[in-house]
Amino acid sequence: MGIRILIADDHHVVRRGLVFFLRTQQGFDIIGEAANGREAIELAKSLQPDLILMDLVMPEMDGILATRIIKKDQPEIKIMMLTSFSDQDHVIPALEAGASGFQLKDIQPDELVASIKKIMNGENQLHPTATSHLLANLSHKGRQEKNLVEELTKRELDVLKEIAKGKSNKEIAASLFITEKTVKTHVSNLLAKLELADRTQAALYAVRNKLTE
Repeated sequence: MGIRILIADDHHVVRRGLVFFLRTQQGFDIIGEAANGREAIELAKSLQPDLILMDLVMPEMDGILATRIIKKDQPEIKIMMLTSFSDQDHVIPALEAGASGFQLKDIQPDELVASIKKIMNGENQLHPTATSHLLANLSHKGRQEKNLVEELTKRELDVLKEIAKGKSNKEIAASLFITEKTVKTHVSNLLAKLELADRTQAALYAVRNKLTE
């Protein structure tokens, strides 16, 4: 069975184009389409997709609120924003809502396929434009976050920095000369200590607190 994908976009032509293309790719199973955020939430509950390609601006409910609700009830579902907007007002809320990726609709087909696979492998995927906005505009969230950083061990801090670089567990293990199982343990511990939901939020946390190089 391939990666089970739900597509949420209010433009019928966009949805049809994505469905047509992704169904030609080996390992992808398109299981449903939603025209707005509310439909995405309902279909996520009934269909249990592995990943949702989520538009940002939709009628009835936008993609950010839909993402927040879905991730709260079904945290195992991966969500990648596929949108025309890459400004700070859209990028940061989307990632904080729980999205694992943020790509623009002008993405090349092969890059879209690669992004989906990487997200399903636990990596974060950001369009370069979104990344530049994020790095240029993120600021500290306050002293509370700084204090939480002090709770991390040196190795957990090292792993956090590697997460911020977008590395997978396998890549982190190779970089730090530890086992992949050990990396998973460190990731679980640092997420708990920093009170974060996933790796995407951990990457944002590292950037906000200037822990990246």
